[in-house]
Amino acid sequence: MTESDQILSGGPKCQIPTSEVSWNFGPSGGPGGQHANRSNTRVEATLDLASAQGIEENVREVLVAKLGSVMRVTVDQHRSQFRNRESALKRIELQLQEALIKETPRRPTKPKRSSVERRLKNKRKQSERKANRRQVWDD
Repeated sequence: MTESDQILSGGPKCQIPTSEVSWNFGPSGGPGGQHANRSNTRVEATLDLASAQGIEENVREVLVAKLGSVMRVTVDQHRSQFRNRESALKRIELQLQEALIKETPRRPTKPKRSSVERRLKNKRKQSERKANRRQVWDD
């Protein structure tokens, strides 16, 4: 399967062809001597969410609200450009999937009666323990 055949899947309504991703390459930083200075293994992948094909409009609105209109991922952890490209595509796909996860709102809860009673009982016990430590001064 060639790169142009691949699809970035953020969910059922978000199937973006990898041809929508634009690439920039440069030398990766850090040690490595002549190889690191001469080879362009650092990868910067850019995906324009506002105009990318394969995204339904309601999903596009959610993605743009959470991620912005342009996604940019930079990878330089591997020595080869090919592996960095694969890693960048995986990161983009993961970010798309995480952005489309619907968060359930938290419903505030009250403590149960038994836990309130237990807490108050422990407070009373601690108070009595400390009160018993006090010295009584007789006049």
